Parts: sequence; structure tokens; C-alpha cells
Amino acid sequence: MKKEFYKVLEEHPVVIAVKDYEGLEIALEKESKVIFVLFGNITDISYIVKKIKDSGKIAIVHVDLIEGLSHREVSAKFIKYTTEADGIISTKPNIIRAAKSLNLITVQRFFLIDSLSYTNVLKYIESGDADTYEVLPGGMTKIISALSKVSKVPLIAGGLINDKEDVISALKAGATAISSTNQDIWTL
Repeated sequence: MKKEFYKVLEEHPVVIAVKDYEGLEIALEKESKVIFVLFGNITDISYIVKKIKDSGKIAIVHVDLIEGLSHREVSAKFIKYTTEADGIISTKPNIIRAAKSLNLITVQRFFLIDSLSYTNVLKYIESGDADTYEVLPGGMTKIISALSKVSKVPLIAGGLINDKEDVISALKAGATAISSTNQDIWTL
């Protein structure tokens, strides 16, 4: 599944990130093959994932944002066995490792706010625990360029990607794909 995921990212570099049901319905009609789920709770996440899977798309659930899930490894098991999602997103390395051991696609999300966080991101990327890394905010082309040279797996730029110029800049800097909740970008 990981190789298929990488291929899909290269062929469709705009990843749709949905934050509500309205966005989900629109996303299901778009060409992008990957949907990041940034909303839901333990009672409806299976339904959300099923809608995505039924539309022939890859469903990646941000476990940190699902109401009712803890920040423990058991969250990865819940997603795998209860929802049948293809993968997870998390900022928590322990959840990434647990999900990877379950053969889920893993996207480790990083928020870069200063040089200390950048140094920590380098350590995680060099450890190679995740299948891909998402760096936020995505408009930092110098940082994306430096991280893409270190990473052996695809790098996704997300957050504050507002227009076509931002998409092109992130991709030129070395990102394999971008993720965005901005519906205007979903058709680029």
C-alpha cells in the first residue's frame, strides 16, 4: 500500500484535507485520490472513512483530532480495526510507530515554529519512523527544500497554502505534495 500511496502523491500532488461534512461531500467529487480527515469522533469516524473508501480514495485519519481518542498507541489499533482507514496522521511519534507496526500508512505532522523545532524535525526525519512527513506551515520554501534533501520518503507541505503560487512554490522547493482545506486549491 505504501508504494501505491507514494505513486498517488506524485500523480495527484494536491491532497484534500477535510474539516467537516460539507467539505467531505465536495472532496468526494474531486479528482484528488487522497483525503486527510481532520474531524470526527469515535462514533462517526467509521462512517466518514467508509464514504471515502466507497468513492475509491485513500483515507488518512488525523488521530490527534478525532474526539474520544487518546494520545496512546491504542488509537492506531482503533483506526485500523474499527474504521479500515488506509493510514493515520499524528504529531505523536509513539502513535506513528504503533500505526506503522499495523501496516497503516503513517504521516507524521510537524509544526515548525522556531529553530529548535526544526532541529527536532531533522532528528525525526533521519530516524525514518514515518512513511511520509507533513510540515506546517507549508509556505516555508527554504525549510521545505532543506528537509526534502534529508528525507528518504515523500514530504508534504500543509498549512497556509492559499493559492496556485503557494502550491507551485512548495512543489518546486521539494515537497512531493501539498495538503489543504482550501477548496479553491483542490482542483489544481
